[in-house]
Amino acid sequence: MITKAQFDNEIELIIANAIREDVGDGDHSSLACIPDTATGKAKLLVKDEGILAGVDFAKKVFNYVDPNMEIEVMIEDGSKVKYGDIAFYVSGSSQSILKAERLVLNAMQRMSAIATKTNHFVQLLEGTGTKILDTRKTTPGIRALEKWAVKIGGGENHRFALYDMIMLKDNHIDFAGGITKAIEKTKKYLADTKRDLKIIVEARNLEEIQEILKTPGVYRILIDNFNYEDTRTAVKLIGDTCLTESSGGINENTVRKYAECGVNYISSGALTHSVYNLDLSLKAV
Repeated sequence: MITKAQFDNEIELIIANAIREDVGDGDHSSLACIPDTATGKAKLLVKDEGILAGVDFAKKVFNYVDPNMEIEVMIEDGSKVKYGDIAFYVSGSSQSILKAERLVLNAMQRMSAIATKTNHFVQLLEGTGTKILDTRKTTPGIRALEKWAVKIGGGENHRFALYDMIMLKDNHIDFAGGITKAIEKTKKYLADTKRDLKIIVEARNLEEIQEILKTPGVYRILIDNFNYEDTRTAVKLIGDTCLTESSGGINENTVRKYAECGVNYISSGALTHSVYNLDLSLKAV
């Protein structure tokens, strides 16, 4: 997995690029009618129900735009919120508040939606011992935000990107000439390049499960698009040899049934690619 330093760098890049994209050579709406000496205060108003996410990110945005702004947090990330709640107050330069407003809202609305959906899956899995994972099916350029939101919602992060874990899927296996060759080539590559990366291998049927088990060194087997009966069989075959993960079109109606098959993890792209923003507003006080 990526280090904290790498993650923090991703967040800094997101903020810098988003402000560049939104502000350009200046917020001329504010510059035109608000004196640069004017100060003000605004509140982050919740107009929806769900799990709040992005408060800590908002603090980073405000600090980036203007280190002199002050934020008074009323509700922390990961908390349940309802219509009318106030997440925080921000005070300082009026121009600075307006410059940061859109990035804060865009990010928090999406992050809160992802955290809310993730938390729903976590509740559905309660008592099973199975954990919900995100995927790389994220919005290009803001993956760190979306995966951060998954964690806030109680889920766990899969690999962050292509560089922090090996994942041999169907195309890798086919291009490499089969499962055994793909695994052996991967182990040699890791040894030759002195990289310590975990290996996940996708299985498309029970025969592939059996072939994977013949080659040691696999961290987790991805049981992809299996029905319930075959998933239970796969879990029994794998036993304690390595961890197990179910994936492939699993939704809120089927997630618990797959968990009850005994898998360690279930991955769902829907946590990040199929959400509706939580309604939030930044209002002057």
